[in-house]
Amino acid sequence: MPIRVALPSDAPAIAAVHVRSWQSAYRGLVPAPYLAGLDVGERTEVWRERLSAPGAPVVLVAEGDAPDVVAFACFRPWPDGGLDAAVTAEVSALYALPEVWGRGVGRALLAATVAAMAAAGFRDAGLWVLEGNVRARAFYEAAGWRPDGASAREETGGRLLTEIRYRAGLFG
Repeated sequence: MPIRVALPSDAPAIAAVHVRSWQSAYRGLVPAPYLAGLDVGERTEVWRERLSAPGAPVVLVAEGDAPDVVAFACFRPWPDGGLDAAVTAEVSALYALPEVWGRGVGRALLAATVAAMAAAGFRDAGLWVLEGNVRARAFYEAAGWRPDGASAREETGGRLLTEIRYRAGLFG
């Protein structure tokens, strides 16, 4: 499966993956009205701006057979203290269309993201996962990522959610 750096023209496809993945993965964790209100058009504009901005995060996309974008991941230097941004990257997103879950797309995309972070000079990486997202936690743990004991609370759709920080060393 082809994995490549995203282009601004990928914004609509990335937005569609983002919305559909959230609506499936976060069902029961995030309030249903919030998930139902996610808008691909609004997310398209956010992604178009993000992909065009100087200093934007690195965004990788995985293409399916068509070739259509079926998953994406992005990383950047660690943004918010507590970890050394010079050597630590944050995987700020990794989402796939529900119909490709369990088919190796996420594993391949995570491996490509780890390789890209290592190639960019990072030695360590972290990411945040909703505490109740059992599927995502198992996915990252199977790839060797481990919780480091840090957690954060975030309000989404009027519900206070706990996120767990996962970490992994990078070997490029």
